[in-house]
Amino acid sequence: MQRGDARALLIAAGIGLVGVAVLAPLTGGQHSSPSMVAAQTPDTQTPDTQTSDTTVAATQVVPAADPTVSTSTAAGATSTVADVGNNEDGCVIVERSLRVGSQGSSVTCLQEALTSAGYYGGAINGTFDGNTDAAVRKLQAEKDLYVDGMAGRETGIALGIWPDEASLVVHTPKPAPGAKDLLGYPLSTVAVSGPDAPPLPENSGSGKRLVYSRAGQRLWAVDKNDRVVRSWLVSGSKYGNEIPGTHEVYSRSDVSTAWNGKAYLYKMVRWLKTERGAIGFHSIPIHVADGTVYMTEAELGQRLSGGCQRQAPLDAAFVWDFAQVGTKVVVI
Repeated sequence: MQRGDARALLIAAGIGLVGVAVLAPLTGGQHSSPSMVAAQTPDTQTPDTQTSDTTVAATQVVPAADPTVSTSTAAGATSTVADVGNNEDGCVIVERSLRVGSQGSSVTCLQEALTSAGYYGGAINGTFDGNTDAAVRKLQAEKDLYVDGMAGRETGIALGIWPDEASLVVHTPKPAPGAKDLLGYPLSTVAVSGPDAPPLPENSGSGKRLVYSRAGQRLWAVDKNDRVVRSWLVSGSKYGNEIPGTHEVYSRSDVSTAWNGKAYLYKMVRWLKTERGAIGFHSIPIHVADGTVYMTEAELGQRLSGGCQRQAPLDAAFVWDFAQVGTKVVVI
C-alpha cells in the first residue's frame, strides 16, 4: 500500500487530515523509561504495546507478554515461530499455561516435545519440575520468546503442541457494498449486521456492552435492550495479557503511538489497565515510516498484536462512537 492509499484508509475511518495533523507532537511528547523498554519482547511486527496521546497525560504501556497472566487459548493464530519439535505422538496441551508445580497429561506432552526438540533430557513423568522449567527457558531464549519458564501459547506453538485455533474462528460472508449495521454505520469487509451475527457467547453479560471472544477473535456490540447491533473480527494479542471478566472503557484517544514509536494507533478505546499500561481497541496500526498498514483486513481473525485488539478502520470508527467512557466490556 502506498502513502496515498494509507491516507485514504484513514479518511474512511473518519479520521481525515485533522487527525494526521496532530501526529507530530505525539512522537516527541512521551517516552517509556529504559527499564520499561528493556522489559519488552523486541517485536517490530506487534507495535500495540504503548500509547502516548493528547487525551491521557500518563504514558500508557502494554507489555509484549505479562509474566503474571497465563496464556489463553484464542483463535485464528498464525505464528512466526517455526515448529522445533517433531511431536511424533500428535499430543497437544489442553491447559492455557503450564509452570513449575503443574502436573498431568499436558506436562507429559510438553516434556515429550521438549525431548524431541533436544531441550530436555529428564524424566517424562508429567510433573513440571526444575529441569522442565530450565528446558522451557532455554527454548524461549533461543526462539526469542518471552523468557518466563511458563509454557503457554507461544511456547506451545513453537513445539507444535498447541491446539488448532483457526477452527474456533467464524468467518462471515463479505457484506454487500454499502451495507450498514442496525445503527446505520457502514460495515467493514469482516463485519455483519445484528441479525446475521454469530451467536453471542454464553454468560456474556447484559445491557449495553462490547463482548470480546478471545477464542473467536470476534467482537459484538450489544445495545441496552440486549440487541446485537453489529459483530466483526479483530486481531487480538498473541500473549496472555487480555484478562477475562467484565471491564469498562476508561480512556479514549483519537490518535496514539506505539511503545516503540513505529506505529500510529487510531481510534484507541482503552478498557484494561495492567501493571505496565493499557490495552484497548484500535484501528489497524499504520507504519510511521511510510504510512503503510501493518496488516490487511483479510488477516483479521488472527492473533497478531502485542496486547490490543486491532480492527478494520470502519469497525474502529463504529467503536469510537459506540463505546464512550464507562461502556461495559465483557471479555470471554
